[in-house]
Amino acid sequence: MTTAEITKEVAGLRYSLRAFRHRNFSLFWSGALVSNAGSWISNLTVPYVIFQMTGSALWVGMVAVFQFVPQVIFGPWGGILADRHSRRTMLFITQSGLAASAFILWAVVAWGGSEPLPILLAVTGVGIFNGLNMPNWQAFVYDLVPRTDLTSAVALNSLQFNAGRAIGPAVAGILIATVGPSWALFVNALSFAAVILSLALIRLPKSAPVTRNSDSGFQLFAEALRYIPRQPGIVVALLLSLLTGMFVNPIVQMTVVFAGSVFDVGPAQLGIMSACMGIGALLAAPIMAGWGHVVGLSKLAMGAILSCAVGLFIFALAPNVAVASGALLLVGGGFLICMSASNTSIQMIVADRLRGRVIAVRIMTFMLSIPIGAAVMGALADSLGPRTAVVLASVGTLLAGIALVSLRGKWSLRHMDDPHDATPEVARSA
Repeated sequence: MTTAEITKEVAGLRYSLRAFRHRNFSLFWSGALVSNAGSWISNLTVPYVIFQMTGSALWVGMVAVFQFVPQVIFGPWGGILADRHSRRTMLFITQSGLAASAFILWAVVAWGGSEPLPILLAVTGVGIFNGLNMPNWQAFVYDLVPRTDLTSAVALNSLQFNAGRAIGPAVAGILIATVGPSWALFVNALSFAAVILSLALIRLPKSAPVTRNSDSGFQLFAEALRYIPRQPGIVVALLLSLLTGMFVNPIVQMTVVFAGSVFDVGPAQLGIMSACMGIGALLAAPIMAGWGHVVGLSKLAMGAILSCAVGLFIFALAPNVAVASGALLLVGGGFLICMSASNTSIQMIVADRLRGRVIAVRIMTFMLSIPIGAAVMGALADSLGPRTAVVLASVGTLLAGIALVSLRGKWSLRHMDDPHDATPEVARSA
């Protein structure tokens, strides 16, 4: 068999879907899709409510600050718990906490006043449980498939997240326009039942007991921080996450600002425009899942950064919603590949015993960059105008991408394709 025939046999759409062969993964994926669609209903509804109250892009940016800063603070504990306890059990706890937080958010909006602060405080509760949840969520995917199918599983996990990103905003726009924002948030709170049910149906084989030691949580997390610099591929993947969160992700909040102050359209058009970013990700997911192992994660990341920069530039100068929506297809596709490549690289490289904690560092890096980027872009939009703010984000994405691609030697982007670290123990510094 020729090399071309081998490549054809292990690449493409059919190969990208191979993780669905595993019952546990399929159950988790289906429940997560419903839950994440609900979360994206909330992710559009809350900024919409805040913008209607304040008319300020900076206040809209504060939604990201109140949501993601708690995730950064509680992320390390989520990573420690993921390495110390059953990830399935931890997900039961964190998903139940997220459901309770979502009901509180709904109640605040349904019976609250006209001040944004109570809503932002309710969003903080969501952020706390998300910080504990995300490392367990990302590491749990590794428990559901064999290593040979991990690239597919990680990409399909990103696919369901972005499918939710496509479905959720569209549904949110319809709900806001017809029954109001509080009902949209109520639907989100109900959606957590799907992933909790899927966790109840999953059956995992008995695994060896988790090795415990007397180290404090700080010592365990510090061990992961000492480990990361010894793995160039993980360092570069973290830089890619930082770039994406700071320059690209704030466009999620800016769609609300553009809809209200640039295009002057209602919630239905806002929902469609926001959904296009998720649709772009859906279109890009088969490329990541089916061809990432052939082309290489580093090369895909290079193309994705360019796609994000071009998409942001077109969006900033778009004359109408239709052109802006088309630009968001490019942004969404590039965003999916950047995030999936970063996550896959770390999952493939990291030593198994440090998986949860290193994933927590990746999530923290991404989550910390989001409120910084959202606050800065919101302030720039209020002072210079929304279009100028997004143009600057486009230029920043391009320059940061050029800097990342220009790294050579130990920190070259090609290290994202480094092999798995099979070392059973990591030497600790004195």
